[in-house]
Order: sequence, then structure tokens, then C-alpha cells
Amino acid sequence: MLLQMDSITKKYGEFSANRGIDFSLRAGEVHAIVGENGAGKTTLMRILYGMEQPTSGTISLNGKAVSFASPLDAIQHGIGMVHQHFMLFPTFTVAENIVIGHEPGSGVRFDRKQAVSIVEELCETYGMKVDPEAVVSSTAPGVQQRVEILKVLYQGAEIIILDEPTGVLTPLEVKELLEAIKQLSKQGKSFILISHKLNEVLEVADRITVLRDGEVTGVVNKGEADAALLSRLMVGRELADLDRRPAQPGESVLEVSEVTIRGSKGKPVLDNVSLNVRAGEIVGIAGISGNGQSELLQVISGLASSDSGSIKLSGKDVTGMSTRSIREHGLAHIPEDRYVWGANRTATVADTGLMGHQRRLQRSGMLKLKEIRSLVSGWVQKFSIKTGSLDTSTQYLSGGNLQKLIVARELEQGTPFLIAAEPTRGVDIGAMETIHGELLKRREEGTGILLVSSELTEIIKLSDRILVMYEGRIAGELSVNEATEEKLGLLMAGGTLQ
Repeated sequence: MLLQMDSITKKYGEFSANRGIDFSLRAGEVHAIVGENGAGKTTLMRILYGMEQPTSGTISLNGKAVSFASPLDAIQHGIGMVHQHFMLFPTFTVAENIVIGHEPGSGVRFDRKQAVSIVEELCETYGMKVDPEAVVSSTAPGVQQRVEILKVLYQGAEIIILDEPTGVLTPLEVKELLEAIKQLSKQGKSFILISHKLNEVLEVADRITVLRDGEVTGVVNKGEADAALLSRLMVGRELADLDRRPAQPGESVLEVSEVTIRGSKGKPVLDNVSLNVRAGEIVGIAGISGNGQSELLQVISGLASSDSGSIKLSGKDVTGMSTRSIREHGLAHIPEDRYVWGANRTATVADTGLMGHQRRLQRSGMLKLKEIRSLVSGWVQKFSIKTGSLDTSTQYLSGGNLQKLIVARELEQGTPFLIAAEPTRGVDIGAMETIHGELLKRREEGTGILLVSSELTEIIKLSDRILVMYEGRIAGELSVNEATEEKLGLLMAGGTLQ
């Protein structure tokens, strides 16, 4: 056995993130770890990578007991980790990011040409193509993912930990990553894959360990596992079928008319975009990241300005209004990036739940603290948000638990129109079931919802109409009855339907 973790326990005060976990990894194996948000997956891997110290338990590598005081220790023992949020320098080139810390050259002189040569050789060896001289900020998320993997390979990693590696990738990039994992494992590299996406886990994993509430509930071999079994082990129950009734759309709650944003080089980022969302319907937007979806949402919510066109909410022109004014006119917004747009890392859980509610939760300029805490406490219970207390800083929440808090906050605004951008990004299958159910509930109550998701299955599952964006334009519209992943994928790539 290449790696053995025995009886790993990690306590934070009275709270146990890991309780007596056993985990093993063979050479050339892909071993996935799945579980709900807060189940202890990332904590276990942070211990293996030297970012945390176990309260008790042992780690053995090639049969020898080891302990890692820091990530540097883990790296020196051949363990590398690619984090959920990429840790690259955006203004550096691909080659500079890969060799950083082990730069070729003599003395203080950095040999840039040799660095490029090293990366080209890595690409050839491992079959992962990147442009060594490209600036990272100009590359797609899928390329950045490959850069992270090449970086740990350059550091000599034999064990590679991937924490939610497909969260920001397109379907094509996901396919390429899974193929790369398979090829690298055939070359003897071993992978530990943390993921919520069971279809990807089932495709690539040789074994799957399931965690729930800090404990192992099962270890399943390839061929024995299916989504139903893994879901049951993760959440401790059978998942209910989604109750989706036909939409009964009413009056228009959002009207976007001929909106254009010109890019820095003259090419439109949004090119004469028009769409509408009616009360009681979910309109999905599909598209590969970078085709104008983000800019469209920012214009609608007041985070960006358009060069031309107009936007109406419930018949009122809100073009050019501030974000605050637009929210007061009836918009709630689950943002696509929870850290950039949805929360302040240093704010408490209670304060984060307050954001956007603060003006209606005050009297004579004083916040109604008791009412706020009662409100947020209810969301914590309803959405199973794992947190020590309402006074815990959001930086200590897992990404999925922070996502659930933001989703709860925006769903509870009670507005006639809701933007739901990547609403289930990074959440487990149980939370996904809850969020999907709540979105459909709001739709049945008459809320108009604009859904943007990189998950085509989610778009098809929830939407009544689906728009596809390509190069800043609406490239096509399909009803839910005629939409398939193949048709949407064709439009997303700039093709046309026959």
C-alpha cells in the first residue's frame, strides 16, 4: 500500500471534523472521497498535505510512519495538492508559475528559456498541452487547472490531491481533465479526488470512500458503485424525485432590450442582447464561460453599465441605477462567485445573512439584532449549514456551506425576480436537492428566475426555456421539451441546429 491513514481524528475545541478515519491509496490508483459539505473531506486532505495536524492517528507512506509539519514536508515526500481555488500568480507566465520555488538558472539569474524548455518537456511526458509563454490571466480555467497539475508534477509529486477540480470547468474541459487523470494514473501517478459530482467520480475512480459527519460510511470499489448507493451513503437516506410541475408564466418581470457593452478592443462583450423573464418561470442561460453571461448579470444587477440598451424590472426602467436601487426595485441575486460578490470572508455568519436585508431589519437606524439572529438561525437549520455558531467568521465555513448561506439569504428576499448564477456550485447532492426544490417552489409562488449554470444537467432539469450565449450574443432558444445536451453543446460551440 502506497499510503495508509489510520484512525485520523481532528478536533477543533469540542467539534470533531474527522473521527477515526481510515483511508488508503495504492500506486496508480484514483481514490475518490465524497460526502456532504462539512463531512470532513478537505480537513482530512489538509492533514495529509501538512496544512493541519491531526489530534490523533497515524500516516504511513510506503510502509514507513511519517508526519508533515507543513506543505513543504508533504511536497518533499512526493505529495502535491491542487486546491479548489487556483493558487497561481495571474501576471506570471505559465512557465513561471510551474517552476516557481525551483527556478532554473544560476545565482539570482532566472533562466527563462530553460523554464520554457522544462514545461515543454513536462507537457510531452504527461500529454498535457499548455503554452509555456502565455500569461496565466489570459488563459481559460481548464488551462489553469493543467498548469496546477504540471506544477505539482514538476515538484516530483507521486500522489496528487485534487480538491473539487471541475467546479469552474466547461463540459469539454471536464472531459479533458478526466482523461488526463486516467492517463497519468496509467503512468503510475496516484490521485485522491475530492468531488461532489458523482457522475465524474463514477467515471474515473477505482475506489470511492464516503464520509458523513466526519466518519467513513462506506468504501466502494469500481463496478460496485452507482449514484443511488453513493447518495444514500452520503446523506443517510434516499433522495426524493424532483417535483416539477408545468410552468404557469404571468407578466414579464425582467425585460432586457438591445443591451450592448463594447470591449476594450472594440469587439462587443455583449452584442445587442434582448431577453425577457416572466413571473412563474425559470429561464436558463447556457454557454461556455467567457461568452458574456457574467457581464449580462452584472448589467442587470447594477454592477456594470451598458453602452446602449435598457433594462426593466416589473415594468420599471432601472437602466443605470445603482445596485442598491435595483435591489429595492425587486431583484435578489445569487452571485456566480461567492467570495468576490457574495460575502466578506471576515464577516460573521449572522452578518453575511444580513447583507441585503440590513435596511429592512433596522428601527430608527439600529439593527434588530435579535430578529436577525433568529432569521439566520432558521436558514442554518433549513439548509443544514454546518457552522460552530452564528458568530463564526465565514472564512472558516467550507465553500459549500458558504454557498448554502448565500442561497438561503437571497431566496428569502421574497422578490419578484431572482438571478440564480451557479446556485449549486460546490454543494453536495443533498444540498443540491434542497436548492433545486426551493427554486421550483419560488417559481410556483410566482417568482421569475434567470438561471445561469455551467452544469447542463441543471439547466435542463430546472428551466422552462433555455437561451444559449455565444460570443456575447443569444445564439438560440430552446424549450425544455426540445433541449438536449447535444443540441445545447452545438449552440455553445457556435454551431447551428438543422
